Amino acid sequence: MTIHREGYKTIAITALLFGLFNLASFTFLSASLPWLAMLLFVVTLFLFLFIISFFRIPNRVLTINDNQVICPADGKVVVIEEITDEEYFKDRRIQVSIFMSPANVHVNRNPMSGEVVYNQYHKGKYLVAWHPKSSTENERWSVVTRNDHGEILYKQIAGALAKRICNYTAVGQQVKQGDEYGFIKFGSRVDVLLPLNAKVNVELNQVVKGGVTVLAGW
Repeated sequence: MTIHREGYKTIAITALLFGLFNLASFTFLSASLPWLAMLLFVVTLFLFLFIISFFRIPNRVLTINDNQVICPADGKVVVIEEITDEEYFKDRRIQVSIFMSPANVHVNRNPMSGEVVYNQYHKGKYLVAWHPKSSTENERWSVVTRNDHGEILYKQIAGALAKRICNYTAVGQQVKQGDEYGFIKFGSRVDVLLPLNAKVNVELNQVVKGGVTVLAGW
């Protein structure tokens, strides 16, 4: 397991605060209230380890298959439905949404190889990530990749806690399936818009792994 580069600054600040807080706690409380000083240490240690865990990149064997679309994120499938896309395709698509809790790995991976033909950041609200309108009203970053099978749109969507979406793609870029393309800090979701002839391979409430679980086939 490694730590994502987006976490270096956050972890450093958290470590400093953890050290200063507990130094003050043991200095002023250890003599009169040692149990409270120890309790505060345990609680803050848990929070510090949680922050480190949030930015983890686990070692895993990625699924690489040109005939498949792979899940771009860890989490739970919360939506599988046919919708009308108003942003790019202007037609009917299958939307599959993956909710990422703060405990999930938050690295986002390219669901397929191809050329990035659309890349757009949208300012927006911070509704809870499972809200039906979060796909169109929340802060989000949409990417469309094209290859010989067609085009898919996948969007990173901020949640109530997520205040920063990181995206490393650009129009014209050639991307490889399974490579990292972005990161979202704290709870959020990722939507994938598939053509109607795609064969969805996941079910509602299924727990999936980014870069590993097969989302759909062509």
